[in-house]
Amino acid sequence: MTAHAPHEDTIAAIASAPGAAGVGIVRVSGPHVPAIAHALLGRSPEPRHAHFAAFRDASGQLIDRGLLLYFPAPASYTGEHVLELQGHGSAVLLDTLLRRVCGLGARLARPGEFTERAFLNGKLDLAQAEAVADLIAARSQAGARAALQSMEGVFSRKVEALLQSLIALRVHIEAAIDFPEEEIDFLADPAIAQQLTTLRAKLDDLLREAQRGVRLNDGLRVAIVGRPNAGKSSLLNALAGSDRAIVTDIAGTTRDVLRESISLDGITLELADTAGLRDTHDPVEREGVRRAHGERERADVVILVTDAQHADADLAWLRDLPPAVERIVVVNKIDLDTVTAHVEQRTDAHWLWLSVKTGVGLDALRERLKQLAGAGSGEGAFSARRRHVLALEQVSEHHARTAHVLAVTHAGELAAEELRQAQHALGEITGTYSSDDLLGAIFSSFCIGK
Repeated sequence: MTAHAPHEDTIAAIASAPGAAGVGIVRVSGPHVPAIAHALLGRSPEPRHAHFAAFRDASGQLIDRGLLLYFPAPASYTGEHVLELQGHGSAVLLDTLLRRVCGLGARLARPGEFTERAFLNGKLDLAQAEAVADLIAARSQAGARAALQSMEGVFSRKVEALLQSLIALRVHIEAAIDFPEEEIDFLADPAIAQQLTTLRAKLDDLLREAQRGVRLNDGLRVAIVGRPNAGKSSLLNALAGSDRAIVTDIAGTTRDVLRESISLDGITLELADTAGLRDTHDPVEREGVRRAHGERERADVVILVTDAQHADADLAWLRDLPPAVERIVVVNKIDLDTVTAHVEQRTDAHWLWLSVKTGVGLDALRERLKQLAGAGSGEGAFSARRRHVLALEQVSEHHARTAHVLAVTHAGELAAEELRQAQHALGEITGTYSSDDLLGAIFSSFCIGK
């Protein structure tokens, strides 16, 4: 990525978390850093060395004593001159020190502005920059490991490899367009078909990995659906390990969506217990059923809770789900049917026979959920965001249209244009192509000081 023109202003912010702590940090970045460091230390600091300093205000009054570290450009986080001041973690002292730094020529940083400058100066690409925020916000060990992988460039390298394959195909097709007078149909070259097939395989693999990365980052969204009294609320309570949902023998007890966030071996699950699916004249229950259908559409996984008697009929509630939604059928109450707990992988869904009441078979469900959330993905698992998945889905659509155009109309210009748009969508992931609105939306979600 080409570095942008250097910023003329210098930014500063408190980089440590709010509240009392043993150590607090003020971070500064920009062209005025050497002068600010000299004013605070009384001399020019040695690069990348910790200097013990007395931080004083403009009148010479002592603010705090701590460490001063100077990182000259371009060997710094932002690619600019960077200064870190480490003092005692008092909010009053840090605020006073920040005011002193601003008095020496800095201004307050916007949320995410340090990482934004790192991106603009070519120190990070956009996917890596987003991974910085994901690492800070990680809610599980698996999510933190995945975010670290993305920050180290694992995801970006996979995107770059896919981008090079796409460019090679685009070059091949555009070269074929240059020979319209020839009797040979260059667009029918088997090499183009092979490149299309190879690109499709790479794209599908990366899309699956990115979808798994979103789950590792955001947690797995699970909607529990089924007819009234099937055991949905009991299942939520069993997975959560507490009586979060009211359980009675009265049908229609759950009338709204009840949410619970749980952790399974470091994997975050966002559970949603929904109203029983049935026709009803009760306006409140009818609204609950409507919301249950909405939860199905937004979920990563839908668990249909049923029993042996109604299982086949209840499958109708899974048929109109988006293709990307994972389907699990839980055949509950096997303790009443004297059926052994077991698992079957069918074409329509992953089936589990269990008893929520006795707990028999629940471990198999937990393992399935952890697997879908990305547990055991290996050291190469990386974090991703939903915008990355949407971009890859756009690339997939352009690829499909390219294949259709070449197979049906042999219109090389249209195929080349589809690939150009695919390249643009792929470039949005790493920031090769990015609008100011996109950058503003991404970095405004960062914490101040990062």
